[in-house]
Amino acid sequence: MSFHIHAHDNENQPIVVPGGHLSLIYFNLVRLKAGERHVFEREELEAHIVPLHGLVDVHVGGHGFSAVGGRRSIWDGRTDSVYAGSRGAITIEALSDCEVAIAGARCAEEYPPFRVTPEEVEMVAVGSSETHSRRDIYHLLGQNGEGRSGRLLVSELYCEQGCWSGYPPHKHDTDRDGETDHEELYHYRFQPETGFGGQFLYREGEARQVVMTGHRDTVLVAGGYHPTVTSPGHAEYIFTILAGRTKRGLLQHFEERHAHLKDAIPGIGTMQAKFR
Repeated sequence: MSFHIHAHDNENQPIVVPGGHLSLIYFNLVRLKAGERHVFEREELEAHIVPLHGLVDVHVGGHGFSAVGGRRSIWDGRTDSVYAGSRGAITIEALSDCEVAIAGARCAEEYPPFRVTPEEVEMVAVGSSETHSRRDIYHLLGQNGEGRSGRLLVSELYCEQGCWSGYPPHKHDTDRDGETDHEELYHYRFQPETGFGGQFLYREGEARQVVMTGHRDTVLVAGGYHPTVTSPGHAEYIFTILAGRTKRGLLQHFEERHAHLKDAIPGIGTMQAKFR
């Protein structure tokens, strides 16, 4: 149901590849010094290149995207990113010291690359401080990818200290009326870095699981309900990858006994609409 990967130096090697705990999702963190490059060869895998900080050039086949990124850190506003399509080698050239997230999903169809500027990133505010559920979701690859990308969704989530996200508890592991089957990956950062959180994962009638999440940890969600919470005194960032098994748009099923909370937490309806 879930898998917890603790923070480590992955030496620019993939952290998650399709066919392991998750069958669809790819994830890598690439750290480069100015002047260095990283080449990513792939087959039938759509990818989104997201500079977490720093500035890079991105080349995909005959397409080139210059000076992508520019943030000093993930806490420094909306990012500039590139959807790298689903074919051809990807070359990332560092114009400054940088860290780049590569989000991917299996994709048999062919899509050309395109850039997503900060102005094109949609933000949805969800929850409130009063309900301990305040978070802002920035859709890097969401409805802007409709018709020109496969079933990959990529977002950055900023959760206020001491608040819950993925709340009310919901799941998306079954294709049926009102729900879609989407795998999900969470990669965590905290400010300050001593922060921590709790990731809950469970299915009805099965043993419940809770893991303590720390700075640079990654959690894979193959199914089940998966609310998460951050500790007071620490802001939380979650880099999120979703991949649909049969559909692009995400439909979440809220746990019945907590579904009434949808009306008590501001922005839930808007959040649902922006993932579709």
